[in-house]
Amino acid sequence: MHYEVDTHTHTLASGHAYNTLMEMVHAAASKGLKALAITDHTKGVPGHEMFGAPEDIYFRNFSVIPKVIGGVRLLMGAEVNILNGGTIDLSERALRLQDIVIASIHKQCYDNEGLEGNTKAMLKIVENPYVDILGHPDDSSTPFDYEQVVAKAAETGTIFELNENSYREPWLRKNCRENQLTYLALCKKWGVPVTIGSDAHFVDVVGQHEHNEAVLKEVDFPMELVMNTSAEKLINYLKARKARFLQ
Repeated sequence: MHYEVDTHTHTLASGHAYNTLMEMVHAAASKGLKALAITDHTKGVPGHEMFGAPEDIYFRNFSVIPKVIGGVRLLMGAEVNILNGGTIDLSERALRLQDIVIASIHKQCYDNEGLEGNTKAMLKIVENPYVDILGHPDDSSTPFDYEQVVAKAAETGTIFELNENSYREPWLRKNCRENQLTYLALCKKWGVPVTIGSDAHFVDVVGQHEHNEAVLKEVDFPMELVMNTSAEKLINYLKARKARFLQ
């Protein structure tokens, strides 16, 4: 299966990635991608910081960047941190300007609250109209009730992510494959869309999806629910979702 979009990538601005925006775009073009999401990390809060991530102004200045570079459609966005209590760490002013928003738990920015507390937080996240994608929800270190959260995502149109980086660094996320199989089966049941993101922090990883494609095949997941097989499908979905929830 050909994938036209990588929905999760990082540039130097994230503080722990190693390529410029232009280098990432050139990589996307060389791999035949039609669109590329640049989703740099956000800063967190004092005491729970994503060190090196940019200030709010970085995400409010995307109007200076062309929408298309070298034939690649750019989706400028953010990977925001999920904070305890189910809040996120980017201002509403900036959130309104993003083409795409991923919300993810990062251990330096979130204290595990157990199954019940984590589930409450994740339910608030999928109810947040600015959050398009739930990022790498595949780590047993911060468990939550997949059935409850997938069912809520069916109401809100929130996309579940398959993250290739979970396989490149197996120590990073616990039981990622088993958890992906679990929530993919539930997404299939509830008709919840998914997307594959490389989570590239270096240029050679842009567009990689091999492990996650294998998991999709294992559960016989309906490809019409995989959003990044078509740039047009993904962009139209994001626009329709914003029109529905952000009147």
